This record gives sequence, structure tokens and C-alpha cells, in this order.
Amino acid sequence: MFFFRKYFIMKSVRFLTIALAVLISAAAANAQVVKKSEKDAKKKSETSVQITDRQQSFFEQREPSDADLQWTKVVYRSLDLTKGKNPALYYPEEPNADGEDLFFIIMRLLANDEIAAYEYLDGREMFTDEYRIKVREMLERFHIYFTDAKGSNEKHPKFAIENSDIPANEILSYYIIEKWEFDTRSNAMKARVDAICPVLHRTDEFGGEPVKYPMFWVKLNDIRPYIAQQYVFTDDDNNLPRYNIDDFFKLNMYSGDIYKVKNLRNLSLVQLYPDPDELKMAQDSIEKRLRAFDKNLWVPTREELQAQREAKEKELAEKEGEEGEETEEATEVKAEKKDKKKETKRTTKRGSKKEKQPKIKQRKAKNSSSSGAVKSVRNRKK
Repeated sequence: MFFFRKYFIMKSVRFLTIALAVLISAAAANAQVVKKSEKDAKKKSETSVQITDRQQSFFEQREPSDADLQWTKVVYRSLDLTKGKNPALYYPEEPNADGEDLFFIIMRLLANDEIAAYEYLDGREMFTDEYRIKVREMLERFHIYFTDAKGSNEKHPKFAIENSDIPANEILSYYIIEKWEFDTRSNAMKARVDAICPVLHRTDEFGGEPVKYPMFWVKLNDIRPYIAQQYVFTDDDNNLPRYNIDDFFKLNMYSGDIYKVKNLRNLSLVQLYPDPDELKMAQDSIEKRLRAFDKNLWVPTREELQAQREAKEKELAEKEGEEGEETEEATEVKAEKKDKKKETKRTTKRGSKKEKQPKIKQRKAKNSSSSGAVKSVRNRKK
């Protein structure tokens, strides 16, 4: 009896030890899983948002086929980030709760080897692998401090750049390639932004005017999924960010001057029109032709003609209002001039008609000698 009791006690102790070991191993496994999940979450928060091919195709703006295109014009614009609604691309200067500006997004994507950038060739841009820039050389050229990131290799180099080392405050303008296309499907003119180039405004050690350094070209379709997640302020009166950066370019909310139009000689407008007045006239004429190209193809309706007349009348009224209020004497003088003009018109009209004047019979002077002789002859004949 004692032997069986001892055997039963030893067996239960062994069972308890095995159960405790299993519980300890399970707890350790759960702890490892929790630690791994925390590490993965930290990695995901540090790295950029992962974009799938499906998301990329959803945000991508497809180019019309050559069969549908009837007319196209390639225009280069310069967007000054201190004018109009363009400051939406500049602020915030450093990433904060509101997000980050366009240049921070581009530099982060380049550093993580998620997009491609191409050489600035001044009008002869080629978006092929042959002209793809090396990010390391670009960072060294513009003196941007960096370190090699984890997981970097020769085929896919990655870089770690501190926010304070990114010269976002020196990016004061952008160059964009704008394509104006008229296709047969929509029968309308559309302006599509094809590529964007950040321009670095950097001063020398001795000061003076800043020198512009175009850095590289980036295809807008490559960064659309990322900039579509960054909302910006476009109005000082409304502090609610209603549009993202992708909408900013799709809806042509930017304002910029045309500095070049694609031509055979690859000349800018400054080279073609050295005089500032002629340059401004050329820019305005190009802008008007682009805006009114599709309108000139169709006969305007009666409502459109009436709207054009009303618009012209408003412009004339605004011009008269800008000239200033006139004094009462000036208005009286104008009224007198108008009355005089009307009187002159009336007199000219009356003088133009030939009025019939009464004929006045003139009496002939009597010669006493001749008349008396004739009478005497007549009397004698009788």
C-alpha cells in the first residue's frame, strides 16, 4: 500500500512539472510574438507607406493615345512658391502634425529607393533608365548630408537623411512640364502636368542674389499615390484642408509663368524675346491661345454671346470706375460737347438737302431811245 501511494505521488509531481514547463514555454512564445509585433509596427511607422501596384494604377493619370490626339502643346512653367496659391507646396517648412511639404515627400521617396528621378536637360528631357540619376551623386552634388540606411545594397541603395539636413527652405520654386492636349473623344482641351522639378535657390558665402539650381525631374504619376495622402491649405480664410497635393495639380490650382514652349531650336522665351515688354506680351498671347483653342473650334450659342457682351460691359464699367470719380464740371463739359455734336449733325443734315428758293423776277432796264423808235415804226405801219 505504501509503495502504490509513493508511486502515485511521484507521477503527479512529474505531471505538474511538465504542465508548468508547457505554461512557461507558451508565455515565452507569446512574449516573443508581442515583441515582434511591436518591432514591426515601429518599422512600419518609420518607413514610408507601402503602395501596391493596384493603388498605383488607380492614382495614375493615363496619357491619351496618339490615335485620339489631334493637337498637343508642351509648355514649361515656373511656379513661384511665394505667389498665389503656390505656398501650399512650401508649408509646413518642417514635418509636423499638419504633415510635410512636397519636397520632403520627394526626398523621402528617393532616399528609400521607391521612385526614380531623371536628369535636368533644359528642354531635352528623356525619362528613360539611361538618364536616371544616382541619388548618392545628387546628394553629394548639392551638399546634403546622409548615411547609408539598413538594407542598402548596390542594386537598391537606401539612405538615411535627417529632416534638418533636407534643404526644404531653399526650394522656393518648381519647374513643371505641362501638356495641353486636344483629343477627339472628349472634344475638349485639357492641361495635364507630366513632370515636376524642384529648384534650389542658394546664395554664396558673400551673399548677393540667390542662384537657381534645378535639381532633377520626377514623373508626377510616380508620386501621385503618396501626394494624394497629404492635404494642404489653399485659402487663408478657410483653415480646413479640403484638397490634397494631387488635386492641386489635377485641378490646375497653381499659378505660374510660361518660360519655355517646346520648339525646334530648343530656345526659351527669354532668348526669343530679350525685351521684357515683348516677353510679357508673348507669354500673354500664348496663354490666351491655349485657353481659347477649343472655344474657337465651335460656333458660340446665343447664351454664350450674351454672356460675352455682359462680360465686356462689366469690364468697361470697371475701367471707368478705376479711372476715378469725375467732378461735376467735367460731366457738364462732356454733356455740352455731346449737345454741340448733336447740333452739328442736325445742321449738316439740313444743309445736305437742297432747299427750293423762290425765283425772283428781275426787271429789265428800259432804254428810252430804242423803245420810242420801235413804237413810232409800228404806228406808221398801222
